[in-house]
Amino acid sequence: MNYQSQQVAKPYFIAALLLFAGQIVFGLIAGMQYLDGSFLFPALPFNIVHMSHTNLLIVWLLMAFMGAAYFIVPEEAQTELYSPKLALITFWVFFVAAAATLLGYLLLPYSKLAAMTGDAILPTMGRGYLEQPLPTKIGIVLVALSLLFNITMTLIKGRKTSINLILVGSLWGLALLFLPAFYFPVDTVKASYGWWWVVHGWVEGDWELILGSLLGFILIKITGIDREIVEKWIYIIIAMTLISGLIGIGHHYYYTGAPAYWIWLGSVFSALEPIPFIMLIVFAFKILAQRRREHPNKAAMLWAQATPIMAFLGAGLWGFMITLAPVQYYAHGTNFTAAHGHLAFFGAYAMIALSIISYAMPLLRGRTANSLAAQHREMLGFWIMAFSMGVMVLALTGAGIVTVYLQRAIDNPLPFMQVQEKSRVFFEIREAGGAVFLLGLLTYLSSFFVAGEYTYDDEAKKALKA
Repeated sequence: MNYQSQQVAKPYFIAALLLFAGQIVFGLIAGMQYLDGSFLFPALPFNIVHMSHTNLLIVWLLMAFMGAAYFIVPEEAQTELYSPKLALITFWVFFVAAAATLLGYLLLPYSKLAAMTGDAILPTMGRGYLEQPLPTKIGIVLVALSLLFNITMTLIKGRKTSINLILVGSLWGLALLFLPAFYFPVDTVKASYGWWWVVHGWVEGDWELILGSLLGFILIKITGIDREIVEKWIYIIIAMTLISGLIGIGHHYYYTGAPAYWIWLGSVFSALEPIPFIMLIVFAFKILAQRRREHPNKAAMLWAQATPIMAFLGAGLWGFMITLAPVQYYAHGTNFTAAHGHLAFFGAYAMIALSIISYAMPLLRGRTANSLAAQHREMLGFWIMAFSMGVMVLALTGAGIVTVYLQRAIDNPLPFMQVQEKSRVFFEIREAGGAVFLLGLLTYLSSFFVAGEYTYDDEAKKALKA
């Protein structure tokens, strides 16, 4: 760490990890309610648990991305952050607003929360991932504007690198793509257009640019390879991401009442969406093969290596399995979607967030790298989480196959509840996988409390100064 103002990233990273743990707890509760609908009812009904699970996912990832921006932009710009004080104020506003929103979900009926927060004046609530009350949505916009002002002013006064330009530009895109969340017309077709521009525009478009810039930064730091090589790869990956992702949004419009041409546009361009992830894999391993130094932070290197692979499997392969219109006709809304969503979010975005945290946190704590014992603990947590996520995804895929065949494809489909009962074993496996995932996360978090100093050779010392 070269600039004192980078320290403002630390509370963002800590809050992100705490919210990540909360997300997993709510996910386990939701999984248990699949098996026993009376579990914690009526104190925590399923809709509130599921809403808390998905909203915590979005908030902790945004926290991590903001922390990454406050860490990377000064480093790349070679200047102190424009206003560290503003960054800390922004953190507390965002954290308190997120906590208040979660408490609102848990303590009030959703309809009463909507009535209390002005939803009758400007309706915005009720859509998946966008359930936040109007004041929270406005708060998100203000927090985003504060972040963008701070990092843009830092960029203006400092060095302009491709990593910084892409990261700052994609964060501007993130903020702009959130604006359709305020558009909720009575016409369900138009509402679908606006909703998917937020949800898909983020996760299958703009966020991939954030992923590329963060991965590029980490690889430059841990390999010492020429910046120009990394930048060329990232520009190619971004071009493919924007071409396939923005038009590929059409796979969400297949049977919503939109024009029929979306079936062709969605199918063709969605089929191209795995290509940027394949390129990410080639990019990451080519850079690692050409590295000029051995960085002492092996845990960060593991996260960086695994991110493009898991992103390709989740967002690429599992996404492609259900993206073509004839397949979506049968698979839409089944646990195929849940399998894709879990692996895509974990592989592409949770893992890149944990990658930058793994690289930055030792530096923010005044260490060149965590001790070998701490890194071994962290890497054990990585393998447990990766394995258990694989178990959950395969279980959800199995449940999706059962639903498609027994309820949608055969001549005499079975009733919904009978199909659910026949899928029960997959939900039991999914819940077991979720419990093991929580164990892996706790193992990972415990690595921050493992004492000891890292012993590294002179070559590693030189690498850290480079």
